[in-house]
Amino acid sequence: MPSKAGKYVCWIALACLVVPMFASYFFDDMFSTISYLFEDPARTQLGWNAAGYGLYTSGYSLLCVFGGLVICGILLDKWGVRITGSIFVGMMVAGAATVLWAITAGFPPERSLRIAYAGCMFFGLGSEIAGTAVTRSIAKWFRHGPMALAMGLQLAIARLGTACALVLAPRLVVESSGHVYTLAETARPAVFGLGLMAAGLILWAVFVAMDARFDKQRQELPGQARDDKETFRFADVIGVLKNGNFWLVSLLCVLFYSSIIAFKKFAGAILIPRFAIPAETAGWMVSMLPFATVVFAPLFGLLVDRRGRGTRWMIVGSLLALLAHLLLAFAPQGIPFFGYLAMVLLGFGYSLVPAALWPSVPKIVPDKVLGTTFALVYWVQNLGLLSFKMLAGQILDGARDGAFGVELMFTGLCVAAVAVALLFARSSRRHPELELDLPNKA
Repeated sequence: MPSKAGKYVCWIALACLVVPMFASYFFDDMFSTISYLFEDPARTQLGWNAAGYGLYTSGYSLLCVFGGLVICGILLDKWGVRITGSIFVGMMVAGAATVLWAITAGFPPERSLRIAYAGCMFFGLGSEIAGTAVTRSIAKWFRHGPMALAMGLQLAIARLGTACALVLAPRLVVESSGHVYTLAETARPAVFGLGLMAAGLILWAVFVAMDARFDKQRQELPGQARDDKETFRFADVIGVLKNGNFWLVSLLCVLFYSSIIAFKKFAGAILIPRFAIPAETAGWMVSMLPFATVVFAPLFGLLVDRRGRGTRWMIVGSLLALLAHLLLAFAPQGIPFFGYLAMVLLGFGYSLVPAALWPSVPKIVPDKVLGTTFALVYWVQNLGLLSFKMLAGQILDGARDGAFGVELMFTGLCVAAVAVALLFARSSRRHPELELDLPNKA
């Protein structure tokens, strides 16, 4: 952190950055705990069924997977975080507003679903690029400071948005047997989420002003001006793809996150038969994951900043996830204790690996391609998530003991994640100049 930024200005900038991400996570998960509304189209005036709701949620990743994420990541490096970030934060808000319009306008179900799907597509792409811009901005502002702590805090507050959505949505739309929910009742979580996004948009504008002043101050410092050699070129993307450490980070990301995010999507179908628990208990059990990251992600980020050894913490976190899925697969059936224990281990791993993984990205590539690199990592992640979610669904549909079969798949992903983390640790030892395992400078 340059001294001219002041002791507290970087943290004020971080506070402005986390609110749009909190809002994005809330809006993305606003219907998760009230998805029962869509089991019967007659329960709501909206008229969506479960398949329609599933189609709506799938819109989030469509533009990301089919090239939008990579192209926009390149634009982020070409135009900078202020211009590109502003475009896509605006797109995120506009997409969310389109979803709310589709829900409340009184259209026939098929038309409202099409409009909401289009809104979710733009909301998803806007959210992912906004997240990339936020991560790149944190790497810039905390380059010589507690970067892992800052990224851990951003991650924790963003996932707090998920946790708030899981808890608040059932209170905004109270379950009532035999009640037909009006459009206004169904849209309450979306209205609340859009209000959060409006606050995030205002704070993003504050950050843009702060970032412009920050750049001006850096240019006044000796040796801080950028020269022509630092200008982004499209040929630099090839350099990123030839970087072995980029592929290790991407593989670890897709393997580790697939073992957790894909698991969350099918948690009820796994936990209920394995531990003989009701759906409500399964919901509370899996909600331990986002709440754990709220507490532990900043603490582990501080640990990485102070102690270093980032690649070793990635190994430990991957091993914890492996132990969790081994418990879910092989623990005695019908004993909920093992389910809770697995969620504790998974929660620790879900906090530890990201706290060490994301701060390592700015150390393996030049600043001028940092946005592109983050976007490429997220693109690989989205491809993997899409594939493993589909595979998990096929296993659950086709196997006699689908829960056990899916857990074997997640266990295999964790074994592969541990292997990749070990390779990354070896690369760190072979390339000490990258300082992957050194503490971040205060």
